[in-house]
Amino acid sequence: MSRNRVAIVSAFLLLTAAAHVHASPVLPSALTVESMVSQADWVVKGVMAVLVLSSVATLSIWIYKVWEVLTQRRAMARSLVLLASASGLSEVRELPDTAAQAMMRLARQEAGRYPPAQRGGHAEGVKERAVALIQRVEAGQQRRLSRGLSVLGSIGAAAPFIGLFGTVWGIMNSFIGIAQAQTTNLAVVAPGIAEALLTTAFGLVAAIPAVLAYNAAVRAVGGYRVRMNDAAAQVMCLLSRELEVEGGTRKVGVVHGL
Repeated sequence: MSRNRVAIVSAFLLLTAAAHVHASPVLPSALTVESMVSQADWVVKGVMAVLVLSSVATLSIWIYKVWEVLTQRRAMARSLVLLASASGLSEVRELPDTAAQAMMRLARQEAGRYPPAQRGGHAEGVKERAVALIQRVEAGQQRRLSRGLSVLGSIGAAAPFIGLFGTVWGIMNSFIGIAQAQTTNLAVVAPGIAEALLTTAFGLVAAIPAVLAYNAAVRAVGGYRVRMNDAAAQVMCLLSRELEVEGGTRKVGVVHGL
């Protein structure tokens, strides 16, 4: 009888240990970012990939815009110095900034539509047409410098919601896994929720630099636009001065019978 009791107790203990091992969840040895990414659902991985590509696009656009705006601002600063030192359109040959050079070329074209002796009588029309053409140059230059800013704004606005979608999807899968495991043990729940929240972190990492880059680029483009308006005013002043000089010369010639 004693041997039978010992055998029964031993079998009971073995069954209890086997059941305990079967019920215990298999947890990852180390819960790291790499392990969470590798174990995530395919939808969550797709969301992370989109957010990583968005971050790469943000960095690329930001580097290009910094180079472009800084180059244009330096060229415009040198152009303003040349325009301020000139007393007429004929004294300005080449300007470093492309927009300022286009303004100068259009002003010369409008002034050259009439012979020098007739420009004074058409001064108002020449200036009105020159202003309209210069405004078109300004608008075109601003559109060119603003290219890519809409992408930064879209990434900054949409990236948190894309990350939130991945989080919702991951948490939904985590709850499904909890229901299948029939346990609410925190050690079982935590890894799935951590994987789900990782997409929110990816979304914030993609959105915050995009918003900062967008605001900085908008301010930089706005500063260049102010200098471009100054260049337009300088060009119009040179055009008006030249028309006044030619108009005064024509009046003096008429008085002297020339």
